[in-house]
Amino acid sequence: MSQPNPGAVLRGAVDLSSLRNRPAASASASAPSGADGAAENVSGVIIDVTDATFPQAAELSKTVPVVFDLWAEWCGPCKQLSPVLEKVVTEFAGRIVLAKVDVDANPQLAQAFRAQSIPMVVAVLAGQAVPLFTGAVPEEQVREVFTQLLQVAAQNGVTGSVPMGQDAPAEAPAEPAMPPLHAEAFAAIEVGDYARAIAAYEQALAESPADAEAQAGLGQVRLLQRVQNADADAVRTAAAEGPTDVDAQLAVADLDIAGGHVDDAFARLLDLFAQLAGDERTPVRERLLELFELVGEADPRVGAARRRLTSLLF
Repeated sequence: MSQPNPGAVLRGAVDLSSLRNRPAASASASAPSGADGAAENVSGVIIDVTDATFPQAAELSKTVPVVFDLWAEWCGPCKQLSPVLEKVVTEFAGRIVLAKVDVDANPQLAQAFRAQSIPMVVAVLAGQAVPLFTGAVPEEQVREVFTQLLQVAAQNGVTGSVPMGQDAPAEAPAEPAMPPLHAEAFAAIEVGDYARAIAAYEQALAESPADAEAQAGLGQVRLLQRVQNADADAVRTAAAEGPTDVDAQLAVADLDIAGGHVDDAFARLLDLFAQLAGDERTPVRERLLELFELVGEADPRVGAARRRLTSLLF
């Protein structure tokens, strides 16, 4: 089972272009299944998606995060996880949609999502996908991941919701209340006030240093603040002209991380770290540690980069 980690880097994680660029059916993703090829609406926030109806679900992900549950009838762990996903998605009352995909019946989607084992859960935001976790995950952990997913969605401008369907419970369980400082940060992110969001997360960590969600949110917002007005061409030109210019190389690494080029960012900073000495190394090491936290310790790329950093230190 992989560790849940929505992360902040959603662009380019999984290439869905072959499916997304299909001619879409005219009906919406929440329409009943039929000759028009639209996705089948199980309830307002739970839909069945096929290879043919993926374009509608991708379009829906521009409004609300769509979480794909890749399952099969023969898969025992899938039968444990699917009811948990349905329950937790319903709790969020339209802010997340669950898209169920039978991998046996939809091999192209399974291939596009790189599903080597199931159950596999993948989030799609604005048509871009990133794996969340594989295997059966406890309910509380699923709820925590989905809460983090909404934070990442807000940072990527996906803040809508969909109406609950007639088949949904008349009164969905209330979503767990967000801590006040997290709520303040979330509200600030939605309006692009990253400085206020950073201050809120920093205060949350000052009050509770073990607050993992605040730590993750802080790293994500700091990255967004650093890249929001960056001129990519100018940043890359400056880095090319100054291979040991710490600020220039840090700026390119940020762009790489924001664009999903995690290996490139880590390699750039580790190569730079190897060329520097003494106090010059400090900002590079600190940025690497921040990016490790941002990408997630469960990511194998973080483990490899951390091992190289340790070897360079000692």
